[in-house]
Amino acid sequence: MKKKLLLKIYRIKISFSVIILVLYNFCHAQAQLGNSFTPTSINYPRITGYVGIIHPLVNITKDGTTANFNNSYTVGMPTGINIIKSAKIGFSIEVTPFIRVENGISKMNNLLFHPGVLMPLGNGFTLVGRAAFETSGRFGFTPILNKVVKKNKNSNYFIAIPLPVRFGNDRPSSFTAAFQFGIGF
Repeated sequence: MKKKLLLKIYRIKISFSVIILVLYNFCHAQAQLGNSFTPTSINYPRITGYVGIIHPLVNITKDGTTANFNNSYTVGMPTGINIIKSAKIGFSIEVTPFIRVENGISKMNNLLFHPGVLMPLGNGFTLVGRAAFETSGRFGFTPILNKVVKKNKNSNYFIAIPLPVRFGNDRPSSFTAAFQFGIGF
């Protein structure tokens, strides 16, 4: 039993390390291409906002792996304000209520306060590093890779891959992979 548990923990650590390494290499390659995040005619600092939908896909703990759509469904609505200091860095404050549906009953079961730093990488990509504080008693961090897929005059549509890591509240540490899409304005 101990051997299986150690093997699962080892696999989680390796998976997380590979994801971080891929993100780092991707970000480094994007930085080498130069920053084409914003036109030079934009004045800084500037304030933007966004709203989206987040779907956790899979949650991994030492106790096992749980898919979002198996016995329950969880969805969140991240809403935030970005203060963009320059073409290279910004600050973001996000609040995300989560709704859980299980056995035909739906309820808001968690509220996430998610402050973070924005690091534009160019070509519509942004790396976001967020601290995480949940009303469920959990805390941690969330690296996010964000991509603007359509830019309009007064808005843009984006997709993102958040990778939340959570600790605390007398529960095992967890790693989650999620998918997010939204609109920025």
